[in-house]
Amino acid sequence: MRNNKTSELVLTSLFTAIIIIMAFTPLGYIPLVVINATIIHIPVILGSLFCGPKKGAFLGFVFGFTSFIKNTIMPSSLSAFVFSPVLASSVVGTAGIFKSLFICFVPRILVGVLPYFVYMLIKKALSSESKKLWGIILNLAVCVLLGFGLHAFIAKMSDGNMAESVNLIISIIVAAVIFVVLQFATMKKDANVLSFVYAGISGAFINTLLVMGGIFVLYKDAYANALSIDANAVLGVIGGVISFNGVIEAIVAAVIVYAIGAVLTKIKPIK
Repeated sequence: MRNNKTSELVLTSLFTAIIIIMAFTPLGYIPLVVINATIIHIPVILGSLFCGPKKGAFLGFVFGFTSFIKNTIMPSSLSAFVFSPVLASSVVGTAGIFKSLFICFVPRILVGVLPYFVYMLIKKALSSESKKLWGIILNLAVCVLLGFGLHAFIAKMSDGNMAESVNLIISIIVAAVIFVVLQFATMKKDANVLSFVYAGISGAFINTLLVMGGIFVLYKDAYANALSIDANAVLGVIGGVISFNGVIEAIVAAVIVYAIGAVLTKIKPIK
């Protein structure tokens, strides 16, 4: 028991250091030709899995706090106020303090909580007598998500020059190949494969959905002014971020969380 607590403390400290380093260096992003995929949430997701949801929530708080510090001291965009209560108070008044606190911290804290329970639920489902059925359903869900993200990625890279039918065919073929690979892995290996994949996806998406959803609900007009667009166009912009950046980042998180998680489980099993 004591060794387990010590290892969790060491891992929590390690993940905290990684989050801080990622937040204030380019290491927190992976360049993917047309976007920089955020990966700062990945240590939070891994912390949730290997240290438990309580320590995961702490790591999520650290993630949110680095975002608050960076956007307050080194704002890199006109919309940085959505993550900074200090800047928000000067943009929309006192109410902005509470709005930005929510956007900056709540989604990030949940990134450290939700993946743990997703991992446990998926592992339980794939260890049941209905393993084959659950495997097919979950693998299809992953592949639909992947196909959707790839379709958006190709469309943005080609700047609309590629025919929609060609883009659709490529996306479907790639998604189908991934489905076969995942299905083979699910049947031949233990439940950890999809458990890690879905933990990564859920962590990335909860961050994207709550941050962008919070911006739309709490900062629609102010966000439109910052981007110099009409308020009616904000939903389209946010939808684009969720459907493109969000899906790509979820895929990146799924791959990295599984790759690192598979190694860490040999040292410290998830309980």
